[in-house]
Amino acid sequence: MDLRKIKKLIDILEESNLAELEIKEGEEVVRLSRYPKGMMPMATQAPMATNTQVQVEPARTNQSAAEPANAASAAEKALPEGHVLRSPMVGIFYASPNPGAETFVKIGQTVKVGDTLGIIEAMKMFNQIEADKAGTVRAVLADSGQPVEFDQPLFVIE
Repeated sequence: MDLRKIKKLIDILEESNLAELEIKEGEEVVRLSRYPKGMMPMATQAPMATNTQVQVEPARTNQSAAEPANAASAAEKALPEGHVLRSPMVGIFYASPNPGAETFVKIGQTVKVGDTLGIIEAMKMFNQIEADKAGTVRAVLADSGQPVEFDQPLFVIE
């Protein structure tokens, strides 16, 4: 199931007064719940099969949570000048279509809007990362085969 669909389902759950939502699409099952596992009201508890669960955790507000945020903002300032293309999802980044193949783009290469810059594997699906701006690739900020976070800078295009 596409990550955008899951985000849309989360929005639907938040806007409604539902306690939980389960969607089946073929063999894939996504179950969203407002309650942590095992903390559901007694009236709604039911035996659960093995499912993918997405839970939103409350934001941390202690001192140690602020320190990584400061480190991230310092890293942002160290980026080269230009348009920063960020990861639209959490997953594994790949710079080439196959392990032995040449990378999609190299530093200094000119790209057009829609050109494939890389691939992110999320939930056993390969999602192409396309240029959203035409220009020259100034930096490739992710290593092939490494995990990436949502909104992590991947490329700088000038």
